[in-house]
Amino acid sequence: MSSRNLNTDLPDSMITQDDLTASDTAEARLMAIEDRLKTVKLSEQETLRTYLEKTRLLTEVDKKVEAWDLARTTFDAYMEKKDYEGAVDACDALFLTEQDGSLAALGMGVWLGVTFPIDPDLSVALLQHIIDETPDDSDGAAVAAATAHYIADIRSKDKQRDKLLFFTNQMLGNVARRHSEIETQEQYEFWINKMELNDPAKFLIRLRNVVDVLVQEDWWFDRESLQAEIPDN
Repeated sequence: MSSRNLNTDLPDSMITQDDLTASDTAEARLMAIEDRLKTVKLSEQETLRTYLEKTRLLTEVDKKVEAWDLARTTFDAYMEKKDYEGAVDACDALFLTEQDGSLAALGMGVWLGVTFPIDPDLSVALLQHIIDETPDDSDGAAVAAATAHYIADIRSKDKQRDKLLFFTNQMLGNVARRHSEIETQEQYEFWINKMELNDPAKFLIRLRNVVDVLVQEDWWFDRESLQAEIPDN
């Protein structure tokens, strides 16, 4: 993963006013959130959502270890509540902190986001992270894009469906170009068939392998027990 830490050795002339303004804004929002947590009586759900907002602001101001610790605690709280959408959102926040366990968090977030019927926008966002993290010629990126399109197709409705299907079509097209220099519709259709990206039974199994590579042995929950909770229908 690439590092986005600020190089404090840069001359002042290379730090733009926009950078300073963004930092000041994030710090101000962070202070406001901390004040809200201290002075406003929030429900448990509101508190957890506020923690995740705080986590992302901590990451933005380069307090990534603190951000990781808070997001990890928030993840555990969501899992205890069996709020898997919240847990996936926490995994996204954990990934963005760029810590040693961030790729494992991404893998677990993808597993939860594909296994449970959460907001498809969130599931697609985590699958986009996989694409961004993999080399251009990676089959894993193609599998992630195909899964994103599949989730958009089966879970989204109305305007969200139109928007997500368009977006995930673009994801697939971009991955095809970078993976195999695909340019024409005929090449694209051949590539889809060759990669077996039109068969969920096949590409979802391959996604499981991608997730296993990301997580390794660092699972924070028992997948089998969670799968047993899913209704048959």
